Amino acid sequence: MTGSEADPDAFTYNGGIVEPGETQNVRYGISETYLGDPVRIPVTIVNGAEPGPTVFLTAAAHGDELNGIEVVREVAHGWNHDDLCGTLVCMPVLNVPGFLSQERYLPIYDRDLNRSFPGRQGSTSAKRMAFQIFRNFIAPCDIGLDFHTSTRGRTNMLHVRADMADPEVSRLAKSFGSNVIISSEGPTGTLRREATDYGIPTITIEMGEAHRFQREFIDRGLEGVGSVLSEYGAHRTPSVKWPGWRTVIDDAKEKTWIRADAGGLVDMHHDRGSLVYEGDTICTITNPFKTDREPVEAPFTGLLVGVLENPVVYPGNPLCHMVELSAKTRKALKRERARSESVENTPTPASPSRR
Repeated sequence: MTGSEADPDAFTYNGGIVEPGETQNVRYGISETYLGDPVRIPVTIVNGAEPGPTVFLTAAAHGDELNGIEVVREVAHGWNHDDLCGTLVCMPVLNVPGFLSQERYLPIYDRDLNRSFPGRQGSTSAKRMAFQIFRNFIAPCDIGLDFHTSTRGRTNMLHVRADMADPEVSRLAKSFGSNVIISSEGPTGTLRREATDYGIPTITIEMGEAHRFQREFIDRGLEGVGSVLSEYGAHRTPSVKWPGWRTVIDDAKEKTWIRADAGGLVDMHHDRGSLVYEGDTICTITNPFKTDREPVEAPFTGLLVGVLENPVVYPGNPLCHMVELSAKTRKALKRERARSESVENTPTPASPSRR
C-alpha cells in the first residue's frame, strides 16, 4: 500500500505502518555506538480497531528513573486492548544508553536527553536522538504522558507537572487524577514543554525514587493512565478518577524548596506526602559528634511533596520540596486519609468453611 492509499487511521513512522487493529513491537534505531552498532529504543504501537486519540506514553528519559518503565510496559503488554479506540505509542525506555549504564544522563558528554527536544538534525548526539524520537513517535500524537521519578538521593510523592494556563493541558492534568499538580511551562528542551508547544498537550508525572520499581507508584500510575484514556474516549467505559482532594500550585509563586543552612548528617523526621505544620521540625542536621544540632522548621503549613533520602548535605543542598495547603484542602486531605485508613483497617469477612 502506498502512502496515498494508507488508511487514515493507520499509524505511520519512518520505516513502518501500523494498521487499525494491529500491534507492533519495534526496536527503532536513533543513533550508533562507538563501534557503529545501532542504538535502538523499544516502541510498542497498539492501534485500536476503532478511531480515537493517539496517545504517547514515555519513561526513562533519565536512564535511572525506572517506575515509569513498568507503567508503560504494563499498559502496552498487560492490558486488554480489544475495546481500544485510538492508538497508544508506548516507549518505556527513551534514554537507552543511560538505562544501560543506570545513569540519569546520556553517557555521551553527560547530556540531558530531557533538555534536548524537539531535537535537530546535524546537532549534538542528544539532539539527534531527540529529533528521531520526536519526529517519528511524538509528532503524530494528540496527547502525551511522560513518566519520571526524583533524582537519586531524593524521593517524590506522586504528582503532576503541567502548564495549567493551557486549557487543553489543564484538562489532561486533571484527568490523570493526582492530588498535587505543579503548574509551569517547564524548562526549554523538556519533552512536555516542546510537545505542548508543538500542539500536543503533555504532562509529566513524577513518582517515587530512582533505581527501583515501587509497586505503590506503578499501580497509581496505571490508574492515572486509565483515567486519562477514559476522559478522552479511548476506553468505552468511563472511569475518570477523582482523587478525593486536589491542589494546584503555581511553580513561580508557591513552590518552596527548603535548603540546608549547615553541612552535616540529616535526620529526616517526616516522609514524602506528610502534612507538616508551621514551626514543626522537618529534620535535624548534626555534625559527626552530634555536638551541633541544626533543626529545620517548616516555614508554613503544607505538604512534603519530596524529601531527601541521602542523609548528607552541604550548605545550600535541598532538604525537601514543600507546598502550602489551604485550610480547606487540609481538611479534605485529612478526611480522605481517614477514609482510606478506615477501609484498610476493616477486617475482611472470613470465607465460609467447606465441609
